[in-house]
Amino acid sequence: MVKTYADIILPLAVSDTYTFEVPADLKEKLVIGKRVEVQFGAKRVYAGIVEKIYETGPLGYKTKPVLNILDEEPIITTTHLALWQWIANYYMCTKGEVMAAGLPSAFKLSSETLLLLHPNFDDDFSLLNEREYLIAEALTIQNEITIEDAREILQLKQVFYVIKGLLEKGVILVKEELVERYKPKLSSYVALHETYQAEAALKDLFEQLEKRAAKQLAVLMAYMQLTGGKNKGWLKKKELLDKAGASSGHFKSLRDKGIFLEEKRQVSRMEEAAAAEEVIAYELSSTQQTAYDQLKAELLEKPVVTLFGVTSSGKTQLYMQLIEEYIQQGKQVLYLLPEIALTTQMIGRLRKVFGHQIGVYHSKFNDQERIEIWQKVLLGEYKVVVGARSGVFLPFVDLGLVIVDEEHDHSFKQYDPAPRYHARDTAIYLAHLFKAKTILGSATPSLETHFNATKLHKYGIVRLTERYGGVKLPVIDLVDMREAALQKEVRSLFSNYLLKAIQQALELGEQVILFQNRRGYAPYFICGDCSWIPYCVQCDVSLTYHKYAKELRCHYCGFRHPLYKKCDECGGTDLRIAGFGTEKIEEEIQLFLPGVKTGRLDLETARSKKGFEKTLEAFQDQKIQILIGTQMVTKGLDFDNVSLVGILSADQLLSFPDFRASERGFQLMMQVSGRAGRRQKQGRVIIQSNNMDYPVLQFMLNQDYPAFINSEMHSRLRLDYPPFYRMIQVDLKHKDKEKVNRASFYVAKTLRQMFGEQLLGPTVPLVSFIRRYHIRQILIKLGRSGKEIAQGKQWIRKVVEHLKQHKDFKSVIVQINVDPY
Repeated sequence: MVKTYADIILPLAVSDTYTFEVPADLKEKLVIGKRVEVQFGAKRVYAGIVEKIYETGPLGYKTKPVLNILDEEPIITTTHLALWQWIANYYMCTKGEVMAAGLPSAFKLSSETLLLLHPNFDDDFSLLNEREYLIAEALTIQNEITIEDAREILQLKQVFYVIKGLLEKGVILVKEELVERYKPKLSSYVALHETYQAEAALKDLFEQLEKRAAKQLAVLMAYMQLTGGKNKGWLKKKELLDKAGASSGHFKSLRDKGIFLEEKRQVSRMEEAAAAEEVIAYELSSTQQTAYDQLKAELLEKPVVTLFGVTSSGKTQLYMQLIEEYIQQGKQVLYLLPEIALTTQMIGRLRKVFGHQIGVYHSKFNDQERIEIWQKVLLGEYKVVVGARSGVFLPFVDLGLVIVDEEHDHSFKQYDPAPRYHARDTAIYLAHLFKAKTILGSATPSLETHFNATKLHKYGIVRLTERYGGVKLPVIDLVDMREAALQKEVRSLFSNYLLKAIQQALELGEQVILFQNRRGYAPYFICGDCSWIPYCVQCDVSLTYHKYAKELRCHYCGFRHPLYKKCDECGGTDLRIAGFGTEKIEEEIQLFLPGVKTGRLDLETARSKKGFEKTLEAFQDQKIQILIGTQMVTKGLDFDNVSLVGILSADQLLSFPDFRASERGFQLMMQVSGRAGRRQKQGRVIIQSNNMDYPVLQFMLNQDYPAFINSEMHSRLRLDYPPFYRMIQVDLKHKDKEKVNRASFYVAKTLRQMFGEQLLGPTVPLVSFIRRYHIRQILIKLGRSGKEIAQGKQWIRKVVEHLKQHKDFKSVIVQINVDPY
């Protein structure tokens, strides 16, 4: 009998797929893209994805069997398996790491230890101590409990010694089995029993209930109203009880009497999202129509087109027009935005046009919701999906168009963990697999996109240079804070010039946005006597002061510390705050403008699923006069009444030691400036800086993106930086500082044999100690030719594999970041 084998992708950072034998009784049901249960290692059990099925067995080793098939239908398509392969190759990671990133966590099953009573245990509890007794007693009540359950019962984190004692005494057994995390949402539906659908029986029932059961009668009356007097049909139990103003107990009495039937039905968790607003039509202006015609012409010639449109030029209307055309062709559309929490307004606009055909996918949804969205995309029920970077992993079946809005935004880059992919570039390859088209939209395109469009002519380009409705670009004012301080024209964080402008805007009933790209109250505490600064115990960074939480926090590892009452170095009590973040701005504005209504948008306030939306709605409804925020306020916002934007510290954006600092600073300032004067009135932007020598500030003053791009391109070419060169960053990590030093020099020396002067390092990065790990960095520059890049990656892989086999460096962690921009 011919045996069948399958290559399985496991959600682990292992170098390749593993081959398992397929039992005869599972052959017919095994399909590529399904999850299967397999044993990996001595005891662990995982759910893996079937990547390949064949009949020629592996040579040299015996294969383990597939234990079970977990899905009725494949949960991922062969096209997306091809995408996984590309991501693994291009970003130099494993397919298991791609799987772990790409699948909703509810799909990623892992083994959990389950405890059960030993069948030979005779209920003799006399030999057990108190903690062992509690676990044994729990198992007499329920058949199995998890390790986590045991922690809950004992109120302890460390329970393995208790488990070990029970095992040694023969009280329990342990078993490994897969635990399915996803459970369909069930809702109770009710219907009137057919006996009482007859008019005579119903009349008798009314008379009975009227005499002694008023609330039960109310339930019956509500049922008749909701069914339109038809007396039959299934209703949601909650809807019925809400209508009747009755409790579950009242309904239970009716059910127990056989008057009503009740059953559980699977329902969608996405019902609220699917309830679309009334579909509306829209028209393009003459300028937009010209751009739209050019866009369609370019898409006929090029697979990727850049839509370069100034802020408020109406790019979204062009997107919607194209989306509508692709939907009519029966195609699916992926619309990527840099941070989905910031796109409340965008989603609202799209829903008004496309109704229930649009789905939303982002990390704020829980596991159950993400599964349902996944399934709706796979079944083709969602024609349009708006998503953050993880949207590229959704299992589209007939993708026709990909839109990457604000393509320049660095939020599209995944930094940790692997795969360290860029969603924009991954989306372009995804579209290529479907022979679909891609649009990259931005008011400030990245240098890479600009280079591909204007120098290499790989991408088409369409320009929208006028704001919608003829609104003028905002007026930009620069304030020299050093000069203002000398003239005593500074009050705390604000120049008098900015404060006066804020007051004038508020007096006219207009709104203001204040931008500072740093959350918290202040970047650090400092001792006024000896200059000591509290640092994180796990990272080489100062702790940020969060006044409202009354604590110091590390923004790298999450470490928290209560406020210091005295200096750890000298014992002094003169502890001061230095610098400022969004919390401090909000507090200070209240001092200078008492009673003004403020709101804050940063990572702290936007953590909850609804927190961000509530703040935006309040600002939209003008319940908030001044909105203070980090880069969250720069994207995806469109408010009619904002006349002034204040950028409180340009230095904080431009002084960062990174070759991309000027580009990112210019993009952020241009984007936040675009929030001002977006309707009938020209807006105003005031930028405060302590250093007026930054060339970027002059480009901002003239709002001259082409001049900025030309200047930055010359600088990058001179220094051999992207987009003229490609870059690969190799980070080495270890808790032993000396070991990571030696390992990094060993790797750099070996790699330099191939790359020569194109290799920089090893260097100590700006933040060189995170989560108790010391970090050393090596940077490699590669030419743009595919052959050179492929050879370079192959050499890096060999060196890293050799390092892992080196007896002194096996424990050193190596992380590879391709295109670390």
